[in-house]
Parts: sequence; C-alpha cells; structure tokens
Amino acid sequence: MADDLIARVELRPAAGGPPRAVALSLGADAFPIAVLFGPSGAGKSTLLRCIAGLERPAAGVVRWRDRTWFDAATWVPPQDRDVGFVAQQGALFPHLDVADNVAFGLAALAPAERARRVAEVLDRFDLGGLRRRAPATLSGGERQRVALARAVVRRPSLLLLDEPFSALDHPARSALRADLRRWVRALGLPTLLVTHDPAEAMAVGDTLAVLDAGRVRQAGPVGAVFERPCDAATARILGVDTLVAATVLRAGAGEGEVVVRAGEGELTVSAPEGLAGRVRVCVRAEDVTLLAGAAGTGRNGAPGRVLRVDDEGAFAVVSLDCGFPLVARLPRRALRALGLAAGDAVFAAIDASAAWAVADG
Repeated sequence: MADDLIARVELRPAAGGPPRAVALSLGADAFPIAVLFGPSGAGKSTLLRCIAGLERPAAGVVRWRDRTWFDAATWVPPQDRDVGFVAQQGALFPHLDVADNVAFGLAALAPAERARRVAEVLDRFDLGGLRRRAPATLSGGERQRVALARAVVRRPSLLLLDEPFSALDHPARSALRADLRRWVRALGLPTLLVTHDPAEAMAVGDTLAVLDAGRVRQAGPVGAVFERPCDAATARILGVDTLVAATVLRAGAGEGEVVVRAGEGELTVSAPEGLAGRVRVCVRAEDVTLLAGAAGTGRNGAPGRVLRVDDEGAFAVVSLDCGFPLVARLPRRALRALGLAAGDAVFAAIDASAAWAVADG
C-alpha cells in the first residue's frame, strides 16, 4: 500500500552550515491519530511546518495522498494545502469573539452555511456558551479548544498539531487530550500530533513514529513501540527508566524469553528472536515491585539496597543498587506500608513480560 504522507526534506540553516535532512513516511493505517515523538531538536516541529507549508525546504518532497505539495518543480502555498494547523499557542485573533475566530476561514461559504458550520463545531467542542466571549477572557484550555475548532471547521484533509497542550495545566491537558481523541475519531479526520510527552502520546495516539536527528528510528502501534523499543537509544528517547547491562545465557522457559546475567544474578526477560551476547534490558520503573527483606525468594528479580527515595507527589521514586542500578516507582501508600528508607534491603521483583532485552550498543 502506498504511503499516505511522505515528507522527506532538506533544510539549510539560516546561519549557514551543512544541510539537514528530515524524513517521515506514514501509511493509511497510521491514522486517525499518528504521533511524531522525539526529543527537542529532533526535527519534529520543523517537519510539521514543512508539511503545512509554513516553512519551505531547500530540497525534497512533501506529498499527501494523491497531492504533491512540494518537490523540485512544485510549491503549493499553505492556504491551498487543505490542512488545519494548531501550534502550542492557539494564536486567536484578539479582536474577534469565539464564534468569529472559528468562522474566520469560512469567508468563501454562503452566510447560512457558514453559520451552520460554526454552530455545529461550537456545539461539538463544547463552546456554545462562549461564542460571544473575547479570547482574553478565556482560560488556556478554552483558548486551545477554540483553536482546534477553528482548524477543524474547514474540514481539512489533514490536521497538524504542534504540541497543542504543552502550555496547559495538568487537569486542562488531560481533559483536552481525551476530547481530542473523541473528536478526531467522530470526524474521521487524519491527524499528525507532535509531542515529546510519553503520557500524551499514549493517551492520544494510535501509532507512533520516534524521530531522532531527522530520521525515524521506530514506528508502529503506540503500545507496541513503548513496550518493545527496537534498540537502547530508542528506549532512552521513550523514557525507559533503567537500561540494565546484561549477557544472554540461554533460552527461557517461556516463549520469547531468555535468561540473562545481570550483576551477580540471573533474570528472565522477554527478547526478540535470535538475540544473543551483550544486551540491555529495558525496565520501566512502574514495572518493578518492591518486597521487603527476603520476601522475593523464588521470584524473578534481584535483591538490592535502597540508595535514595524521591517524592513525586502521589508517587515515590526509589533508586536501588541490585548489582546494577535500578529505579522503581510506587504509590506513596505502598512506600509507607513497606517503611522503606535509604539503606534498607529489598527484593526487586520484575515480571519477565515487562522487561525487554535489546542488543547493546
């Protein structure tokens, strides 16, 4: 199947220097919500701006479905690309009220159709009671809601979102993420979301492309990519808390499992077929269960000692020495029940299905 979205561009820095290449290809099965994920400086926002036509590459190609928007002989200006675009700050027109902001891109429609479209979108985005409010009187979440409504009301063929929730507080961000997923699915609107927030990617996306230094390191369903990174570098980008240096000893008892030596002991972990030699075992902090003293006898894991306990509000992060560094994240209530403090002996239990080994290097 041909890719729905192709964006392979070469950019020349304003201050000179060598050109920089950024590339992305997504098939139809990547949508309705594809997430472009990666660290700051990976090229995510630049690529999105090139797709939208807000930045012109030095060379390359940008194609959406059967339309070429940019190549050596073609330049389609942003207003003719049939995309909706929402940035970190919604950039509403301060002199227009909510309804007029939403209606701004509908000047070509007859007045009755324009009014019908605006009313429909205001209702869908829960903005009906704010239609005559000025942007300055709205909360951050309400302003981004209006910005999304303005982008969607034109019924674009592609919606581009550049970290649209990053400036919002946690409650507003969580509510808007849930609403966005519901709206996009109801409208059948292909969407490409840029973020560096793992929680946002998991909450909103259907598929995930991990971008690093201009290239996609891994792409696939969101859960599969987060649970099974393809290599250690991708695991770090995805926020895996611990990468344990280990050596594969033999096949495990279960399918897709291997036994590795980590520190002074052995661990059973999941692994891709054929993995051998030096590896890194990816362990997320929330997948580590701490047991007091010798309570973990016979379980998969490692004995260790608490190095430090850091408070994260509802959760606590426990740094451990298990012959290798390990991090566990647990509810504060569980921490209080264990009565853990620096220097205490514990057993760190690790479910083999939650630990994933990748080739070292």
